[in-house]
Amino acid sequence: LVLAELTEAAEIRVVSGKTFVLKRGFYGYVGSALSGLERRVARHLSNCKKRRWHIDYLLCVAVVRSVICAESGKNAECLIAQALSQGLLPIAGFGCSDCKCTSHLFFSQDFMTLRACALDAFRRNGLDPFFVTGSK
Repeated sequence: LVLAELTEAAEIRVVSGKTFVLKRGFYGYVGSALSGLERRVARHLSNCKKRRWHIDYLLCVAVVRSVICAESGKNAECLIAQALSQGLLPIAGFGCSDCKCTSHLFFSQDFMTLRACALDAFRRNGLDPFFVTGSK
């Protein structure tokens, strides 16, 4: 789960042509790293990358504040997204083109609220979250 800050409002147009209008604030993006955690996190933190996924477009204008992960024997990204949608504002259609979720991006005006909801979403799904980058 990438926690990022958008310091000013932005419009993001993704490869499909869809535009997302995002407010200034904090965003949590849920994804999986089935091809390797270190590689996926490094990609999200990199400035030099081909834009492929919705998160790539967001991270062109936002600053990563923290990355929270958990190891799981199953793909838990949709479970985490569903849990986050109970406490945070989902950005409809963002990052979920390959599943039935409403969103995989969630908004909060407050970083600590976003962080607390993220940790709670992991724990409610039986996962043990850890920080890869950012503060505990």
